[in-house]
Amino acid sequence: MGISKHTTDKVKDRMDIEEVISDYVPLKRKGQNLWACCPFHGEKTPSFSVSPAKQIYKCFGCGKAGDPIQFVMDIEGLGFQEAVRHLAGKYGIEVEEEEAQTPEQEQAQSERESLLIALGFARDFFVKNLETAEGRSIGLSYFKERGFGPEIIQKFDLGYALDGWDSLLNAAKKAGFQEDILLKAGLILEKDGDPSRRYDRFRNRVTFTIHNISGKPIAFGARILTKDKNQPKYINSPETPVYHKSDVLYGMFQAKKSIREKDNCFLVEGYTDVISMHLSGIENVVASSGTSLTEGQIKLIKRFTDQVTVLYDGDAAGIKASLRGIDLLLEGGLIVKAVVFPDGEDPDSYSRKVGSQAFQDYLAANAKDFIGFKINLYRDEYERDPIRKAEVIREVVQSIAKIPDPIIRSVYSKEAASLLDIEEGIIYAEVNKILLKVQRDYHRKSEEVAQQQAAVEDLLPVEQEAFSVSEALQIQERELIRLLLNYGLKELDGESLNLCQYLLAETEDLTIHHPLYAKILDLFRQNLVNGQVVDSDYFLTLGDVEIRNEVIDLITPRREASVHWTDKFQIFIPKEEDDLTLTSYKSILRHKRKFVLKMMDEALQKIKNAHSEQYTDEQITELQEIYMGLKQVHIQIDRELGIVIG
Repeated sequence: MGISKHTTDKVKDRMDIEEVISDYVPLKRKGQNLWACCPFHGEKTPSFSVSPAKQIYKCFGCGKAGDPIQFVMDIEGLGFQEAVRHLAGKYGIEVEEEEAQTPEQEQAQSERESLLIALGFARDFFVKNLETAEGRSIGLSYFKERGFGPEIIQKFDLGYALDGWDSLLNAAKKAGFQEDILLKAGLILEKDGDPSRRYDRFRNRVTFTIHNISGKPIAFGARILTKDKNQPKYINSPETPVYHKSDVLYGMFQAKKSIREKDNCFLVEGYTDVISMHLSGIENVVASSGTSLTEGQIKLIKRFTDQVTVLYDGDAAGIKASLRGIDLLLEGGLIVKAVVFPDGEDPDSYSRKVGSQAFQDYLAANAKDFIGFKINLYRDEYERDPIRKAEVIREVVQSIAKIPDPIIRSVYSKEAASLLDIEEGIIYAEVNKILLKVQRDYHRKSEEVAQQQAAVEDLLPVEQEAFSVSEALQIQERELIRLLLNYGLKELDGESLNLCQYLLAETEDLTIHHPLYAKILDLFRQNLVNGQVVDSDYFLTLGDVEIRNEVIDLITPRREASVHWTDKFQIFIPKEEDDLTLTSYKSILRHKRKFVLKMMDEALQKIKNAHSEQYTDEQITELQEIYMGLKQVHIQIDRELGIVIG
């Protein structure tokens, strides 16, 4: 079934790009637009621009661009219809379905959608297995021992994989799923590469469903309940087209709303830790599922908050081995606290031991910032050994130096000096040494790249060092389209026509060489013939991805002047729209100048090749006259632009 056009139109009318994107990244207003660090690539300086007025986003770092639907498609990895359904749910819009798809259309569904459907079937299969005799006696009994009731089982899609080689495989095949899809989804295995020897990956284990951020099942973790030394305690889904474990945190779907509301994310290790904390009334919690913390997981947390509290089991050796995770969190721009449980306890066991309220009180009372936590962890060691204290100072300084915010670095430096009973100046000096080394390494690498580039450029002809005539013309063609998109509807001062009519009339006899710009200009002309002057909104709704992305790039300003220039200093910066008549006139002149230069270049090449092409004297003379005539036009345009005087 497909979503009706009526539903899609309702979603488009209701959706607001600021509301949609702020669910994933914090936005800050600067001028007319909103800015953030891009959620699609790592960066420390915001280059991700959101325009509430135009309902578009654009990243000037990685190039991602689009409207709210495209953003949801990109961030969630969804198809168009899935993204529309997601937004319909957000805004409480009832989804109307079109007529059932034909068998041919169903066959044409993407592999990704097929995988998600298969994983959804597996989730339902494992959950329903808890109702079987085997599931009740083994799986459900285990969950009850843990205190996991029906509500929490449903909330996390907990289930049970039957003790059989092909229970899921047979059920899925009976439901119409192809074995190859089940294999790609990581639900079955193939022995020795033989398609006739396929069997279930998960058998005789309780299952934990891993969801993507929008709630769709994308993988599973499974725990064995017997004491079989030949079997691992946990097995997990492999990497698939829909599951990249380095970008996923268990429980994020259930936690994201609470994380945003509490402005804090508790980070634990395992599935049961997450679930037990929910039972204790703490929902802003996720797990790295036993793997080392990754950059992708840190970015995922940062979409919802800048503050993380890491919960550690009461095992000093294990904590010290995992401290690298804190440094990664700091490097990612997060504010980090830590809580250590008593020896032998973890979040799951301790919450069940002391009860919900006492557990919450313990977290509140024992959360320490990472400096105090790290120093306290090594206190017994360095109090007995001065040399060890020097090593601890260096380790603490290394962590502080990873913090990108200079103010926060300064605060932590001051606190570290106090706790370690050492002069502040020493901490600052050591931090600065590390930062200077990082900066020197960066500049050294940049210089090496520049030298390599210069060595290559030395081998090129001199004329290739600057823009070619064709490249310069393309830049001016782009500028022409930019003016049309941003100001086409604006009327020119003292004229009875708008900018679109003027520019189209002035460029009627000029050839646009860039195919995409030619296509856009042709659409402007076609609409003008029909009495319509279109703007950027028209192109954004065409459905042509290449045109849409280019249009977004052309209508999104890369920088905006601070309001302080006007409000505080009374300095007024002129804008191109203040005098569109002059702006458009000069743009036309520049375009014609580049066009004439291209014609001159072509004529000159023909003159140079005249003898090899066996031109007659009359033809050579004609080419020389054409060249000189174009040169006169070029000089006249330069005078108009103020490039030459006289």
